[in-house]
Amino acid sequence: MSQEQSDKQWMLRALELAKKGVYTTRPNPHVGCVIVQDGLCVGEGFHERAGEAHAEVHALKQAGAQAVGATCYVTLEPCTHYGRTPPCMDALIEARVARVVIATCDVNPLVAGKSAARLREAGIAVTLGVCEAQARDLNASFFRRMQHHRPYVRLKMACSLDGKVALENGASKWITSEAARADVQSWRARACALVTGVQTIIQDNPRLNVRYDDWARYQIPSVSAQAVRSPIRVVLDTSARLTPDYDLFKIPTPIFLLSHQAYACHFPQHVRCLQVPLEPKTQRLCLVAVLELLAQEQINEVLIEAGGTLAGAFWQQGLCDELLLYQAPKILGSQAQNLLSIPSVQSMQDVETLTCIEQCTIGTDIRFRFAIK
Repeated sequence: MSQEQSDKQWMLRALELAKKGVYTTRPNPHVGCVIVQDGLCVGEGFHERAGEAHAEVHALKQAGAQAVGATCYVTLEPCTHYGRTPPCMDALIEARVARVVIATCDVNPLVAGKSAARLREAGIAVTLGVCEAQARDLNASFFRRMQHHRPYVRLKMACSLDGKVALENGASKWITSEAARADVQSWRARACALVTGVQTIIQDNPRLNVRYDDWARYQIPSVSAQAVRSPIRVVLDTSARLTPDYDLFKIPTPIFLLSHQAYACHFPQHVRCLQVPLEPKTQRLCLVAVLELLAQEQINEVLIEAGGTLAGAFWQQGLCDELLLYQAPKILGSQAQNLLSIPSVQSMQDVETLTCIEQCTIGTDIRFRFAIK
């Protein structure tokens, strides 16, 4: 096996390890590490939770003295700064590894190429860019926040074969199968924040929590119920209409209420009321300002579960990165409600073509993932 093939093989293993942290590491990136000596893995690990040991530290601890002269494969450039844990770069130098293979450089300004340079100065060989596309895709949300100062936005929707989301009278329970609804819980669990509009709360009175039992019934998660962190629940409520008696507030995980006006009532301690400016033309909350605020709160990834009006506003303003669509084998008819509330396109040349990045069957439905840009 060539060096190039060997590097790819071990990096793919490191990426598999990194994926174990997708439900638990936020706001940190997902990172995996493998240490190889004489063609054998002598240590491996992944970053599980912010504030706890990074992937390199776990792998070095497992490798012990065998790390001397070994090759370290890591999916993201090792950190160079003191945060809640010491720099992993220093740990690698102290362990006297001979070579470090890095999938992709970190875009965090505190790191951003500094680690690779420092490792070389210490006499350690560094190889960059092995499985880079896979590594960047794994941490697309972290990269989005660091580079563009806004979260990665995934728009989740469910529709019938004829592209409808509810009957003419508004009834929508249930378009999709129980298995598809359980699958949604895994996407909620990996999101940092779940965003919806006030109308959804008033009409459906949802809790917007991760229903772990429903999820576990259809698949075996890689983490326990205790390890899953519920996303921050974010409600866009322009005119401050909500009151504390909705079911949303009965679960004591963090809630952000974003409005332009001040609330006249008092909410439980786990609720933060934040004010956001209006868009002059629509007199609705400025969605760009909403995303910037969430980025400031270290939110990497947002899942939007909203009605056609709010979903359409995010879509029309070009703020969505991905569409997660569940399509059920049902026909609701021409008078049923449409998927998105957006203006009609007047020319086929102006119709946007999405790129399908995943398609699979969930229960009786089909789940699509489309890259929007």
